[in-house]
Amino acid sequence: MPFALLHRDGADHVEVLTGDVVTVPTLADIPLRPGTPVLAVIPYRQITERGFECVDDDAPLECLLVRSISHEPLDAFPPHALTLRDGGFDLSDDEYGRIVEDVLRDEIGHGAGANFVIHRVYEASVEGDPLAAARAAFGRLLAGEQGTYWTFLVDTGNRILVGATPERHVSVQDGITMMNPISGTFRHDSGELTDFLRDPKEIEELYMVLDEELKMMATVAEQGGQVAGPYLKEMAHLTHTEYLLAGRGSLDVREVLRETMFAPTVTGSPIENACRVIARHERRGRRYYAGVLALLDHDDDGRQTLDAPILIRTAEITPDGMLRVPVGATLVRHSTAAGEVAETHTKAAGVLSALGAVPARPSVVRETAVTPEVQAMLAARNDDLARFWIDSREPDSMIVPALDGRSVLIVDAEDTFTAMLAHQLKALGLTVTSRPWDSVSFPEADLVVLGPGPGDPADLSDPKMAALHRLTGSLLDARRPLFAVCLGQQVLSSLLGLELARRDAPYQGLARDIDLFGSVRRVGFYSSFSAVSAVSTVITDHGPVELAVDPADDTVHALRGDFFAGVQFHPESVLSRDGVDILRELLPPLLSGVISPAITG
Repeated sequence: MPFALLHRDGADHVEVLTGDVVTVPTLADIPLRPGTPVLAVIPYRQITERGFECVDDDAPLECLLVRSISHEPLDAFPPHALTLRDGGFDLSDDEYGRIVEDVLRDEIGHGAGANFVIHRVYEASVEGDPLAAARAAFGRLLAGEQGTYWTFLVDTGNRILVGATPERHVSVQDGITMMNPISGTFRHDSGELTDFLRDPKEIEELYMVLDEELKMMATVAEQGGQVAGPYLKEMAHLTHTEYLLAGRGSLDVREVLRETMFAPTVTGSPIENACRVIARHERRGRRYYAGVLALLDHDDDGRQTLDAPILIRTAEITPDGMLRVPVGATLVRHSTAAGEVAETHTKAAGVLSALGAVPARPSVVRETAVTPEVQAMLAARNDDLARFWIDSREPDSMIVPALDGRSVLIVDAEDTFTAMLAHQLKALGLTVTSRPWDSVSFPEADLVVLGPGPGDPADLSDPKMAALHRLTGSLLDARRPLFAVCLGQQVLSSLLGLELARRDAPYQGLARDIDLFGSVRRVGFYSSFSAVSAVSTVITDHGPVELAVDPADDTVHALRGDFFAGVQFHPESVLSRDGVDILRELLPPLLSGVISPAITG
């Protein structure tokens, strides 16, 4: 009979779930009725439900309809080791290293995104009965791991998944939706924790996944979610850094799952283009890697509940004994091929040693790492972050009278930073509508916001870029109030006659202080292109334009004219400490004297 063994963080027992397995085509088809919990095994290919690209490997979405639940003590599962033969990666180190170099050069270097996760798979054969081996591995994980979110074994009859994942993806309880971005890995035998906590690459990776999961929270939580942390996630051999996001929401939990496919820690950002990059460079399916396990149920008051960890640090075993352990590395602007190859070896060795399939490294026994010095270092990470996403606030406390009740249409250019921007604009009093770039003609809103997105702004063979240029040109000709962000500013700059240039080094997930029209502002960048100018004022066909120019390299950080403004950074990012203040400054002048029409188009 199909079953699952679950040990959840903090529990003193193992849950034993038994029932029947059904296969469904979509998340909306997961059967969810009071009194019948469902454990869904969700493959990566379900990302197509959001219209995103993937290499479709036909991995099924299987649901265990739970008929009975019992509890077993932790010591009921004796730890034993797996025995493997014929093990090795599906991609050689050289092959994987070339993919890393291609992504760094051709994708991050050309504005496709801030970070991407590329995976490889350790493959082997399990000696003996696969289910007995999986049970033994489950017992070993229970005994040897700490700090895991779920330790689990799931047998659907078609496959066995066994693992210990540190990361909650999304949960819903008592009407509160929570997410848990984790990034950064410190090996206990690799040096000093304080050096790890100072590492710019590790810090920036965590900020980037925080931003990306805030985008998801912005679509499922009423006020976009609130940030707590950062914290240390201490495990047996590793320590990670993490944030916790929480917000009140009312969506069906299956819709929450759909809107949060999948974690940026295993895909990249922005998520839609990350999926394209993954498909382009991996060229094979991911099966269950980067997907989730999801336990859907109801509480005593009949409200839906959800608990869904990410499927990482997991082995998939087929009924005939074939084992797969997928592992990935997060590629960012600081990455090197050698470093990311080494990271995949470390991750695979960690999973295999936890399963007992390879010799474990000697443990480095240490007391909790959360010393006063470490606490201070973690707290200091928030000093320059946007308080909009950290502090609680009273409704209507941020309304700007000049913006109150005015309408704004956000044009989404395939970066859901627009969902975060929408929450900021609503907080300032605006009535917000968002539409994708390919469904906007001529919007009759008080204000149009040209949103951010990936790609080369000068490539007019790209349908998106051509459409954004046409739309921006028509808005300029009609003198419609316009605010442009990142890619939007690049398109606006081009139409104003400014030169565009690709940066020597991508500004992806980078926070810095800039001079913004005479004021020093802390802002976050996610870009590979920018307008450049040697002067701070230009005369255009649409009037004089004032430019905020970086004297070091002539980069245009922002611009403003009579009825338009643009910023190359992201005011909505958690990295933009002064983002809301910048919106308060730049937007009201654009709307002076505008009478609110209905939004059409």
